[in-house]
Amino acid sequence: MLPELGAAFGVSASTASMSVTAYLLPFAAVMLVSGTWGERWGRRRTVAAAYALYMVASVACVIATTWPLFLAARALQGVANAFTTPLLLAALAAAAPPGRLGRSLGWFGALQAAGQTSAPLVGGLAAEFDWRFAFGGVALVAVLLGVAGIPPGDVGDGQRPRLRSAWRPDVLRLGVVAAVGWGCLAGLNFLVALRLEDEFALGAGARGSVLTGLGVAGLLTARLVGGGVDRIGPRRCVRLGAALGVLVVGGVGLAPAVWLVAAVWTLGGVATQLVLVGVNTLVLGSTAANPGGSMSTVQAVRFGGGAVAPLAITPVYAADPVAGFLLPAALLATAVPLALPRPHSP
Repeated sequence: MLPELGAAFGVSASTASMSVTAYLLPFAAVMLVSGTWGERWGRRRTVAAAYALYMVASVACVIATTWPLFLAARALQGVANAFTTPLLLAALAAAAPPGRLGRSLGWFGALQAAGQTSAPLVGGLAAEFDWRFAFGGVALVAVLLGVAGIPPGDVGDGQRPRLRSAWRPDVLRLGVVAAVGWGCLAGLNFLVALRLEDEFALGAGARGSVLTGLGVAGLLTARLVGGGVDRIGPRRCVRLGAALGVLVVGGVGLAPAVWLVAAVWTLGGVATQLVLVGVNTLVLGSTAANPGGSMSTVQAVRFGGGAVAPLAITPVYAADPVAGFLLPAALLATAVPLALPRPHSP
């Protein structure tokens, strides 16, 4: 809906893309502390307040009369959402039956992939009528989610988790694994789109259809991936996902036909879920003192890495399109195994 936003506020489509940055920057930055603060304040209370704030911010987007006000409302959305996912994952881990954490996180990953895959379609359809409908819709959803709430359960009575318990070296290393795994797989949508346009002259609709394959595969396989995490262990799944990711990224950069690019890129959804579900299981399975804080730290590093990917890889692609894909493939092959904490890490 960026063109529609630009037309509504009298700015170009490229300037309208600032609305994405206005959301993502505070979203990633606040997640460095949101999980720990949420554990202190209480998960249910914090998540309910976050949904309420998100609703207010979404309504502000609808009624904004100037571009700066709209950007401020988008930033407020990012701040609010930073308090939801880490605490939802912590609550899910607390409610998961013993030995089934991977399966539970797999279900979460499947539903998250469904949202990420359908959101552009729903937003685009809303923009056909009026882009404000999209923000009004998410405001309503935020109200419903706030009313639904999350399962009870917090850290032990009397405990006040500290930030340093979430910023431990092993947690930060898992954040690096998530950043590389996500940034060099799902985060490469922009690069795949560039190659489809430059090499095969595909239009926007056809490019979107190819890119959707990754999200659909993630949706369909996340549950199976979660079961695999429980059976063979999260570390093996992370390594397997990185290895498959190397083949996916290299294959997409070298594939000579559109159908082959689409088929290989679809496998990237499986690789992404292997890495992310494995990382989330490692974090939540070993951080009982501050699970929400640890999870938010990992997510902050992950989204920070995703934000850096276009800036780092696009110039390489411009100089040599093949190298633009070989670089993230090399990062998956080297950085993930090196950053992954060993089993005896505290």
